[in-house]
Amino acid sequence: MNRYYTKVRKIIEMIKEPMLAVLTALLISSFIISHTRIPTESMMHTIYPGDHLIVNRIPYYYRNPERGEIAVFTYEEDHLIKRVIGLPGDIIDIINNEVYVNGKAMDESRYLDETTKTYLYSGSVIDFPYKVPSGYYFMMGDNRINSKDSRVFGPIPRTAIIAKAGFRIFPLQRIGVVE
Repeated sequence: MNRYYTKVRKIIEMIKEPMLAVLTALLISSFIISHTRIPTESMMHTIYPGDHLIVNRIPYYYRNPERGEIAVFTYEEDHLIKRVIGLPGDIIDIINNEVYVNGKAMDESRYLDETTKTYLYSGSVIDFPYKVPSGYYFMMGDNRINSKDSRVFGPIPRTAIIAKAGFRIFPLQRIGVVE
């Protein structure tokens, strides 16, 4: 019987450290930071298809998303990544292909080029001007002509917003902070 316990003890000693490493990695990726690969063109020219990002879950544990941030959220079992345009209580409008927040044209020159136009979608579930309900956020992709976003499916509940875009790790020539 003593031999059996010695073998079991050796097996436990052998797998203990790898199991702790795996458990630690799972905890970190579930609650602190995680990796994501961008599948679509909806955030071009900020983020491209095939880019690999490290996203940070920590900021949204203690604060709400801010206008202009790029956030990861859950929508219909998918994780999407878009820019925060409207906060709870904001009135969003699209006039002459420009975004207006609370009656003022939004300055998006930091992340959109001068040729980017914001269009209305005919299949939208919302009408403009649109008041963002309490506890919800209005999200849009930077590639406005090719982005399924809040213009189509409406606002995103705060509880669905899970991480802030942080750092691009691939491709190597574009490594850096994502803004």
